[in-house]
Amino acid sequence: MNIKKNIALSDSGFIFNPSTGESFSVNPIGVEIINLLKEGKEKDEVKEAILEKYQTDEATFERDYYDFVNNLNHYLLAE
Repeated sequence: MNIKKNIALSDSGFIFNPSTGESFSVNPIGVEIINLLKEGKEKDEVKEAILEKYQTDEATFERDYYDFVNNLNHYLLAE
């Protein structure tokens, strides 16, 4: 999955999509996931980074990751 190149993301979690004019906000983990995806990381690399840094289990990551990715697609933030 790739985040669209024109999507602006601040360190505080503010997302702006200039194509639609919409803005969103995400929590710090969302910022981290988006940054990893913008770097071209694959899902397994994102999972490894999040599981290493945060106290969560693999099943919870999988569920939350797919929910997050579905939202990114729904709001036209990903390609």
